[in-house]
Amino acid sequence: MPVIGADELRHKTAGLFCSLGVPPEDAAHVAELLVEANLCGHDSHGVIRIPQYARFIRQGQIQPGSTLEVTVDCPAVAVVDGRMNLGAVTMLRVLDMARHRADRAGAYTIFVRNCHHVGRLGAYTSRAARAGYASMMAVNSPGSRCVAPWGGIDRRLGTNPLSLAVPAPEFPLVLDMTTSVVAEGKIRVHYHEGRPLPEGWIIDAEGNPTTDARAFYAQPPGALLPLGGHVGYKGFGLALLLDIFCGVLSGMGCLRPDLTAGQNGVWLTLFRLGAWVSRPFFLEEVQKLCDWIRSSRRQGGVAEILLPGEWEARTMRERLRHGIYIPEETWRQILAVASEVGYSW
Repeated sequence: MPVIGADELRHKTAGLFCSLGVPPEDAAHVAELLVEANLCGHDSHGVIRIPQYARFIRQGQIQPGSTLEVTVDCPAVAVVDGRMNLGAVTMLRVLDMARHRADRAGAYTIFVRNCHHVGRLGAYTSRAARAGYASMMAVNSPGSRCVAPWGGIDRRLGTNPLSLAVPAPEFPLVLDMTTSVVAEGKIRVHYHEGRPLPEGWIIDAEGNPTTDARAFYAQPPGALLPLGGHVGYKGFGLALLLDIFCGVLSGMGCLRPDLTAGQNGVWLTLFRLGAWVSRPFFLEEVQKLCDWIRSSRRQGGVAEILLPGEWEARTMRERLRHGIYIPEETWRQILAVASEVGYSW
């Protein structure tokens, strides 16, 4: 079970993607975001995705090097076709475009279609926050059925994540959540490590609760449950509406069986601080709110109250010092990809 430093892992990952035909600059972007996810503690969106991306590249579902196409260009809204480039490459370019347009208009929204798997949404909203924008981002996955509807058994929705982030005095406040109990990648990490799942994450193909990750990947497969436990209708409703906002308004389409896995429809909105609310006032109000939240009495056994994004910031500092742990199965799959393309890890 290797532990690898972030710089080495980033360099080697970029080299592997170059060997898969990805232009060097784009390969560096993908490697940066994958390793950043590991550093933040979200291994579900880190280098565990290398075999998946490699498979999609070889199958032609990902088109490395393709350029963006702006298909709708309005004063407040644009629609961009990612043309099935790697999602990280597409979204970093879209984020840059949104920033420039929000600088002029104060706020700007971009919908993206034909965008491959974007990875961790917080990677983009946190970048926006550090640059002085409040942001909201959501995606649907019209070809990735893995979540059962409220009261249902069969896979009918994607995990349809949502992220909101704002600048704050200490670190950006970043909410990054799926509308299912967890992301599919969290199940994959447990599966690779041979660990049981927490109760309430999935059901098997017959609708029975289970903690066996193998049931999720079996044939017939199990399904993730909507966020919310006994009030999971809230997560289900949010997932359903986000599928419509991200899928229909982008032109990507809502979830349906004729689309392949890995495609995302994206909704990104940026608000520039200073356009109508001054940055000092915004930061002062955010700090007052954070102080008020932290002043709450704590329940038994709770050492402190953490804010959204705080755990990730601490985990990053820890992993930058001590390296990133890679599960044996993840490592085996990465080395297999490298061997197939003749890349020396």
